[in-house]
Amino acid sequence: MQEITSSNNKGFEIGIYTLGDITPDPYTGKSISSQQRLQEILKASVLADEAGLDIIGIGEHHRLDYAVSATAVVLSSIAQITKRIKLTSATTVLSTIDPVRLFEEFATLDLLSNGRAEIIAGRGAFLESFPLFGYDLDDYDELFNENYELFQQLSLNDKLSWQGQYRSPINDVDISPRPIQEKIPMWIGVGGTLESAERAGRLGTGMAMAILGGDPSRFKPLVEAYRSAGIRAGHNMNTLKVGVTGHCYISTTTQQAKDEYYPYYSNYRKYVDHQLGKDLTKISRAEFDQMANPDTALFVGSPQQVVEKILQQYELFGHQRFMAQLDIGGIPYDQVARNIEFLATEIAPRVRRAISQ
Repeated sequence: MQEITSSNNKGFEIGIYTLGDITPDPYTGKSISSQQRLQEILKASVLADEAGLDIIGIGEHHRLDYAVSATAVVLSSIAQITKRIKLTSATTVLSTIDPVRLFEEFATLDLLSNGRAEIIAGRGAFLESFPLFGYDLDDYDELFNENYELFQQLSLNDKLSWQGQYRSPINDVDISPRPIQEKIPMWIGVGGTLESAERAGRLGTGMAMAILGGDPSRFKPLVEAYRSAGIRAGHNMNTLKVGVTGHCYISTTTQQAKDEYYPYYSNYRKYVDHQLGKDLTKISRAEFDQMANPDTALFVGSPQQVVEKILQQYELFGHQRFMAQLDIGGIPYDQVARNIEFLATEIAPRVRRAISQ
């Protein structure tokens, strides 16, 4: 692939994220415990930090088949055993969390991590947090907007009075603790709608796109809408950051990567479809091979194949961050660890070198 020239290429970040799913192993049918899953997440975080990756994201779910519901608690544990890697949620369901509690938790995380805390906010694939915490899904947009506004006010003020529609008023109260960072960075997770992209642009947050398959060029209109909305709202173009997140599996050759990944990926897709109440038909190997071809957004292949896919998307989006989900479908930890090593030692240097020239 031809190397890319760009004036906006400093600090391209590469990292990983996990949702902590506890999917049965496709070979044994057995699932690991939540405790083991959490311990493996901690080990992966240390490895990513020591290998030089830039960021790790931890997802939020409220189900027995996911190990993480208290994202800030897990990130705080990671903060104590890592040194430099950024720590983000992936994603915080902003519509169903008290913004004051969210600010307190991530300000505390920021203090514990010496200024490494971030938030990716969004709705997520599952909706269990709405009934669990007593919210109406029909109020999603209004809740999101109000909670975002309050969170930003909490970031700006040591003491605050505030009143909204969905939360009890705040009357001249201390907002504590104060984080190390002037403002905790917030990104908005976008799955594929122009409305979400435009909202991220209007608010001036980063935009993290979940591109999980298919032709990545279909996301280009979202990036354009995001940047246009941000500029119209008066935000500086340099602050409108775009991230790409996606499923990833790396091995020595592309054929080997496909052979190793197919049982876990098809297992993951069937299991998630079951969770979402969709068709349970297993993906055939031919379908999978098509989904993983060089022009698609599924990051499966040799290090060079994955580098080329990241750079192809960089040509489309000019983004500043790539985060790989390496651990879906019951993949054993040793294979996750090997993928972290590939990502950090073989892929990240090539991508950064290509972008910086």
